[in-house]
Amino acid sequence: MDQRDEQEFAEYFVARREAVRRTAYLLCGDWHRADDFAQTAFVAVHRRWRKIRDKQALDAYVRRTLVRAVIDESRRPWRREKFTDEMPEPPAADTEIGETVATREALLKGLRRVPPRQRAVLVLRFLEGLDVTATAEVLKCSEGTVKSQTARGLTALREALGDTIDDLRPAS
Repeated sequence: MDQRDEQEFAEYFVARREAVRRTAYLLCGDWHRADDFAQTAFVAVHRRWRKIRDKQALDAYVRRTLVRAVIDESRRPWRREKFTDEMPEPPAADTEIGETVATREALLKGLRRVPPRQRAVLVLRFLEGLDVTATAEVLKCSEGTVKSQTARGLTALREALGDTIDDLRPAS
């Protein structure tokens, strides 16, 4: 890459790194792994920077790369996590935690229990704000698949959360 391309990439990286890292965290639930996934996405973009014609589509390309990296990693047998009901060392109780922080923690804990593909759909749809069509483009699947994965993901999230968050209960 020449100097101008390097400068363009550096500017894009600085502008988008925190948003990509945050999305990666929402997908995997671990800041260290989120850093790795964000790095993987940016390395992929850097490798293909000269070949990318539509610079307006960079966010979509990075998002797709990020989601695929998280899903691929979850398929590797040595990375499968085993969830337990009890922590080895319970955290110290902090009585000053606000309700917002507690709700966010409960939501993130629930997201970790949702299967990776469904988690990706939920994060892209509800936390990244993409519509069904855009989510289907990112995941390279049909809109019907996005809709069914959304429904299944919300059901799995509701089951994982139990009575923790009442707002996610169906209206019926």
